[in-house]
Amino acid sequence: MLILTLFGIPISQAATAGQFILFSAAFAAMIIFHKKKVVIWSLAFLIGGLSATSAFLGGYFSHFFTPVTLKLTFSVLLIISGIIMLIPVAEKNITSKNKKIGYWTIKSKDNNYLINLWLIIPITILIGFTSGMVGVSGGSFLVPLMVLGCSVPMYVAVGTASPLIMVTAFTGFLGHLFQGDFNAVLSISLAIIAIFGGVIGGKLALKSRPKNLKKIFAYTNWLAAVLMLGNIFLR
Repeated sequence: MLILTLFGIPISQAATAGQFILFSAAFAAMIIFHKKKVVIWSLAFLIGGLSATSAFLGGYFSHFFTPVTLKLTFSVLLIISGIIMLIPVAEKNITSKNKKIGYWTIKSKDNNYLINLWLIIPITILIGFTSGMVGVSGGSFLVPLMVLGCSVPMYVAVGTASPLIMVTAFTGFLGHLFQGDFNAVLSISLAIIAIFGGVIGGKLALKSRPKNLKKIFAYTNWLAAVLMLGNIFLR
């Protein structure tokens, strides 16, 4: 979405195309991560259902906001998510089930993780709505949420985020589609390229060190925020 906007594509069309492209790339990456068994499907279904519904609403109601408002919202969220990603978090392995109301213990391979639903649910809804509204996947925000809020390893968070990004992007795309903003030629052409990028990116993510992945996430988010702010104030 950011690159398309910088090239002068109207933000409504850029957001729609961006969601379709992200869906295609995330689908390809999800296949890679699933084969390596780094997707926590129970967590993916919880967050995915919430973010998908709110992303559809965000995409549908995006026409109530001005382009500048959407761009500013996108930039601020990118800056915040980059800061959150660099916060050191210790990975926790829970040995027994927690019976407190609002907490859920999930198992992945040989590890158990304690999920704070009081934190995860409202933030996921907010992320989904905002992502659908501005035409992004939400992965830049969902990955920090899982690392910080669920204490899962970085590579597991990235793997689990792939189906979330796919579903959120698709429902956000539908919300924009119903408003008539779909440029089929542009979207499909770029989506084909994005599929190859998703496969390559998924394989590289599995080989990278967690600390390096966190830095890449943070720095690319900040770069995108700066470019978007420049697009707003320097035109």
